[in-house]
Amino acid sequence: MKKIIMMAVLFLSAGNISVRAEEGMWIPLLLQKYNIEEMQEAGLRLSAEDIYSINQDCLNDALVIFGRGCTGEMISADGLLLTNHHCGYGTIQSHSSVENDYLTDGFWAMSRDEELPNEGLTVTYLRYIQDVTKEMTEGITRELDPMEYNRYIETKKGELLEAAKKETHLDAQIRPFYYGNAYYMFVYETFRDVRLVGAPPESIGNFGADQDNWMWPRHTGDFSIFRVYADEDNKPAPYDPSNQPYQPRKHLEIAAGGVKEGDFTMVMGYPGSTTQYLYSAEVRSMLETSLPLKIGLRTTRLEIMDKYMKQSDVVRIQYASKFRGVSNSWKKWQGIILGLTRNHAVEVKLEEEEMFRAWVDADGERQLKYDRVHAQFESLYGEREKYGTAMDMMNEAIMSVELFRQASRISRMMSQGAEAEQLERQMARFYKNYHRPIDQETFAAMMKAYFTEMPSSFAPAFYGDVVEKHQGDFTKFAEVVYSKTLFNNEEKLTKLFAKYSKDPEVAIKKIEKDPILVYLNQFMELYRVGIIPEYGKIKSALDRNYKTYMAALLEMENDRVLYPDANFTMRLSYGKVDGYQPRDGVHYQHYTTLSGIMDKGTEGFVDYAIPARLTDLYESKDYGKYGVDGTMPVCFIASNHTSGGNSGSPVMDADGRLIGINFDRNWEGTMSDVHYDPDLCRNITVDIRYVLFIIDKYAGAGYLVDEMDIAW
Repeated sequence: MKKIIMMAVLFLSAGNISVRAEEGMWIPLLLQKYNIEEMQEAGLRLSAEDIYSINQDCLNDALVIFGRGCTGEMISADGLLLTNHHCGYGTIQSHSSVENDYLTDGFWAMSRDEELPNEGLTVTYLRYIQDVTKEMTEGITRELDPMEYNRYIETKKGELLEAAKKETHLDAQIRPFYYGNAYYMFVYETFRDVRLVGAPPESIGNFGADQDNWMWPRHTGDFSIFRVYADEDNKPAPYDPSNQPYQPRKHLEIAAGGVKEGDFTMVMGYPGSTTQYLYSAEVRSMLETSLPLKIGLRTTRLEIMDKYMKQSDVVRIQYASKFRGVSNSWKKWQGIILGLTRNHAVEVKLEEEEMFRAWVDADGERQLKYDRVHAQFESLYGEREKYGTAMDMMNEAIMSVELFRQASRISRMMSQGAEAEQLERQMARFYKNYHRPIDQETFAAMMKAYFTEMPSSFAPAFYGDVVEKHQGDFTKFAEVVYSKTLFNNEEKLTKLFAKYSKDPEVAIKKIEKDPILVYLNQFMELYRVGIIPEYGKIKSALDRNYKTYMAALLEMENDRVLYPDANFTMRLSYGKVDGYQPRDGVHYQHYTTLSGIMDKGTEGFVDYAIPARLTDLYESKDYGKYGVDGTMPVCFIASNHTSGGNSGSPVMDADGRLIGINFDRNWEGTMSDVHYDPDLCRNITVDIRYVLFIIDKYAGAGYLVDEMDIAW
C-alpha cells in the first residue's frame, strides 16, 4: 500500500499522463483558452486569431481536406493547391496508361488548358467550429439506458445539423471528443472541380517506395499539385470548362530560407485517429494478437500482388495504388509493435492504472463514481477477444477478396433497382484495375487463413465442401469457384445486365446462385447472427466505460489540459526541428540532401531508381536559388505529433509560412497513435525548397513558382 501511495504522489505531482510541448493534437478553436501562450513561449510569432478565426482571414482558411483522407494547402491566389504525391496517387493512376504512364514519367500541365479534371475528387474547407456540448448533453441523466441515450444524442445531433445547414450550401458534422464528454460541430464548404496540375515521376514522388516507407533518413519528393475551380461567383460547382480558378480567402506564403535544428514548427490538418488513453488490456491485445494477425494476412496479399506486377506493366499500373494501400498499414503496424515494445507501453499503462486506482481510493465520492471502471475493462476485454479476432478476419481476409466486394456492390445495386447502364459503368470501373490471377490466388490464401485461424463454430457451411470435395486444397477450390462465377467474366455479366433490364427478378435470382455471392452471403449471415451483435454489445459497453474513464482522467488532471484523440477533424500540433537517437550508438541528423539520393541509387534496389534528369542536375550542381552551399536539401524531421490524415499537411514556421509538406513518420515513432515519446517520435517533411526545385529546374514548370508568394 505504501508503494502505491508513493506512486500516486509522484503521479499527481509530476503527471504521468502529462503533455510535453511536442505532444498533442489541439483544436484550433480552443488555442486562446488553453495553450497559445505556451506556443508563443516555444517560438510562435502569431496570435490565436491568426491561426483560427471567424472574424478575419486566418491560416485555417488556407487548409483543405483533400479527397477523403488527406490534407492540402492553398499556395496561390488562383487556387493552386499542394498535397502529397501519395494523396494524389489514385488520381494520377486514373489518368495513366501504358501509352501515357504518368506514374512513371510524371505529369506537368504547362498551361491551365492542360490541367486534368478528376471526377469525384473534392477539396473541403472548414468554415467554422462550434462547441455544442451543452446543447448535445442538456437533459441527459444517469438513468438513461444505452439505447435511450443513443436515441437522444442522435436526435439532438440531427436538430443541430439541420439548423446549421438550413438555406446554405454548407455541410456539417458533429463529432464526440473525450469519448463523448464533449461535442463540437464542424461546418464545411466542399468544392468539386479539382484538376491535376503537376506530379513528379514516381521515382521522385515515391523515391524509396516500400524500402523506405515509414523510415528515416528519407529522400522522397512526396508532393503533387492541383488547382481548385469555382463558378463565376467563386462558389462550388461541378466540373465545367468555363469554371474559373478559385480565389481562396487565404493562401500560404512560402518561406524558402531553409530550416535549422531547434526551429519552431507547426502542423495543421486532419489527423485520422489516435487512441492515447487506451486501457492496458487493449494495448496488450494489439501487440500479441491483432497486429500480428493483420500483418501476416497482408504479407500474403503483398507477395501475391508483387509476383504478378513484376510480370506485366499493365498489371503493375492496375495494382500500383492497391499495393501501396495494403503495404502502407502493413509496414506501419510493424513499427507500432517495435515502438510499443521498446517503450514498454503495456507496463507504462499498468503503472498509470495503479496510480489511477490510488487516486480513486483516496476519496469516497470518487469511489462511488469510478470504482468499477477497471473491473469493467478487465471483464469486457476478456469477453471481446474471440469476436475481435473475427472482426479482424472479416476486414483483412474476407473483404480483401475483390470479387466479394464487387459481387456485394452489384447485388445491392440490382436489388435497389439500379439501371442497367449504371451496372455496366460499375463493371467497367472494376475491370479497369482487376487481374483475375491475383484475386483468385488471394481468395485461396484468405479462405485457408480463415479456416486455420477461426474456431469451427465461426466457419460457414461451404468449408465442409472444401474438406470433402477438394480434400482441403484451397487452390483447387478457388479454381473451381473462379471458373464458375459470373463476376470475373465481363461478357457473361453484360448478358446478365441485358436480361436484368428486361426481367430484373429473373436476373437477380440468377446472380443469387453465383458461388461467389453464395459464399459471401454465408459469411455475412454468420457474422450478422453470431458475431457482429455480440461484438457490438461489447464495444458499446467499452465505449460507455471509456467515457467514464475519460471523465475521471479529466477530473484528475483538472490543472492540466488533456488533448482529445484525433478523429479526422482540424487539429494543430507544434514542436521543433530535431534529430533523434533510435538506439544506442546511432544518431540521425534532422535533414537529408540530394547526395543521399545518389548514394541510395548505387545500392541496386528498384525502389532507388533515379531519373536521368535528376542525376544530370546533381552532377552539374544546377540547383538554382533552391540549393545551399552546393547541396540540395530534400527532407527534414521535427517533433510534431501527427497521424494518418496529416499526409499533405503544411509544416509551417513561427510566422505561419510554409516550409515543407508533411508526408510520413519515422518507423520507431509510428506508435505515436497510441503512445507518444518525444525522444523518438518524428514527423517527416519534404523541404519546400526541394518541391520548388523539382517544379522549376526538373520539370521546367517555373510559371507555377511565379504564381506563389515566396520569401527568401
